[in-house]
Amino acid sequence: MAKQHTIKGRYEFKGKGLHTGRMVTMVLEPAPVNHGVKFKRTDIGEDAVIDAVVDYVTTTARGTTLEKGDVKISTLEHLMATFNGLKIDNVLVSIDAQEVPILDGSALPYIEVICRDGLQEQDAERKVYDIKKKIHYRNEQTGSEITILPDDHFSVDLMIDFNSKVLGNQYARFDEATDFAKDIAPCRTFVFFHELEPLFKNNLIKGGDLDNAIVIVENPVPQEELDRLATLFGVHSLERAPEGYLNHLQLRFPNECSRHKLLDIFGDFSLVGVPFNGKVIAYKSGHGINTMIAKVIRDSLRSEIEGIA
Repeated sequence: MAKQHTIKGRYEFKGKGLHTGRMVTMVLEPAPVNHGVKFKRTDIGEDAVIDAVVDYVTTTARGTTLEKGDVKISTLEHLMATFNGLKIDNVLVSIDAQEVPILDGSALPYIEVICRDGLQEQDAERKVYDIKKKIHYRNEQTGSEITILPDDHFSVDLMIDFNSKVLGNQYARFDEATDFAKDIAPCRTFVFFHELEPLFKNNLIKGGDLDNAIVIVENPVPQEELDRLATLFGVHSLERAPEGYLNHLQLRFPNECSRHKLLDIFGDFSLVGVPFNGKVIAYKSGHGINTMIAKVIRDSLRSEIEGIA
């Protein structure tokens, strides 16, 4: 049986919350066996702690949010994907605001510091749940669909379809041969150009900038619109690249956007509370359907694995 693991060091991250725009200090620390992942809101008090499990998911609009009493944690999916992808079981996350910092829009900043030191093996077996029967859900309104089949390991086949000429129908896969740290973790969040102004007007993405998101521009836009966006982001100028993206970045992978959706699945599925084995087939997935499936799995295993409350 595999052993549980925690991190070796104490790691501090500072950055803006994507939606609040507030500067955040977050510290990751090793935790004992069977601790799981917990968040502590240091700005509220020593007892302001919440377990990172799907029981506490309240909203999934533009990110996943946990809430228990006065303790609220949002946009935690990239950090949680890191723990899931690296097979880290026990961590205490101390944070002085409600929103996890967006950093570069991927999990790469976490990977770089944690993998530099490696992990600490612990003296307890790792709990892993085996999916016993087919799980399937389709959201008729959005067309999102996830199927999970029993298997002896964890894998994901994922396709995205935003009816986009730029993205097309992108595909991404994770299996035992995939290196999560190299192939999935660096993939950044993305947004369509036409969504930006409504998001600003709805008091969201206050911390968004051109260093933490891929901006997709479906069609040529007037230069005055690009200039207005440049002003919002505080940059000198912007252009639409021929490939259909704002010209401020280079893609890390041709299918970086579908790989980022796979990263989100890792983050949301970590909220089951323990890893699981199963073959995941996802189409147009998002935080809503991801966390709904995570709750179905957690409900199934609750009575089967000792220690799951």
